[in-house]
Amino acid sequence: MKDSALFPMSALHIKAAETCAWDLLALGEVMLRLDPGEGRIRSAREFKVWEGGGEYNVARGLRRCFGMRTAVVTAFADNDVGRLLEDFILQGGVATDYIRWAKYDGIGRDTRNGLNFTERGFGVRGAVGIPDRGHTAASQLKPGDFDWDHIFGKAGVRWLHTGGIFAALSDTTPQLVIECVRKAKQHGAIVSYDLNYRPSLWKSIGGQKRAQEVNREIARHVDVMIGNEEDFTACLGFHVEGADEALLHIDVSAFKRMIEAAVKAFPNFKATATTLRAAKTATVNDWAAIAWMGGAFYESRRYPDLEILDRVGGGDSFASGFIHGLMTSGDPQRAVDCGAAHGALAMTTPGDTSMADKAEVEKLMRGAGARVQR
Repeated sequence: MKDSALFPMSALHIKAAETCAWDLLALGEVMLRLDPGEGRIRSAREFKVWEGGGEYNVARGLRRCFGMRTAVVTAFADNDVGRLLEDFILQGGVATDYIRWAKYDGIGRDTRNGLNFTERGFGVRGAVGIPDRGHTAASQLKPGDFDWDHIFGKAGVRWLHTGGIFAALSDTTPQLVIECVRKAKQHGAIVSYDLNYRPSLWKSIGGQKRAQEVNREIARHVDVMIGNEEDFTACLGFHVEGADEALLHIDVSAFKRMIEAAVKAFPNFKATATTLRAAKTATVNDWAAIAWMGGAFYESRRYPDLEILDRVGGGDSFASGFIHGLMTSGDPQRAVDCGAAHGALAMTTPGDTSMADKAEVEKLMRGAGARVQR
């Protein structure tokens, strides 16, 4: 690891907080998550309801855990399900100023709100996600739907976060992402992107080939690229010998080679980060993260045999912790440690979004144990 004190904190050129309304803006779809708890979707008689979405989860984590000012750009069908989603977002403290409301036709023939049925998994039974998101309001968003000059210029945004889930929803959403990231760069915002490859979203529209076409185009405008080993391979085409075997155990060298290939191909990347997960069972994983910045690698502490209640959203919570660390300290070592700790804590509670607070994250970063607090 390189001494983080030597790292130039101004490398990302993050705008001052007092000049902007928002610390971070997230662009993406927010779905209603239906969770059968300890049971199975196929035999459930009741579901717990949450909200979730890869890009939104980052904004919510930054707001609820780290106290930063965040907003989400998305769209809902204007019915009671959409208003329930809005209520969840308001409870999470994320601003709803940039939600577009689409007229609802009565049965969802033209537009609807997305659902995501999710099983947590246990032991030898892996987690399962079954999205039901065709023809959603967010998937129909297109260039021209938002006044980016007002959002990034007049209101002001320090950091934009979006990702590969939203870009996979339709033919128009990647065009909107490119329009948005270009405007963000024009107005001096940092752009982060989580590749978040989901085979189910791409399989009917061209598979990995299409995923790579879309994501490689977007990657040209990204400052901070985030993803796991599958993401870098499926979305950007960087297959490195040893990375597949690393899924069975954390082999940092294989992932470093993958990141080096990515930053060579995309010299606009100022930082990249990846989570390292070896899934021994659905409920016991080895967990860690690495980041590249300023020509050096930074490794988080490792969490061997991490017991997991709900793994969904762990990567998003890593991303929010990593972004928080960069925005508040400029120190990549602190950022990757913060991200890994926040992601680990998020996976100990149900739902897509983090229930951790900043004090718990910092305690875990210091290596504190899980003794009872009285």
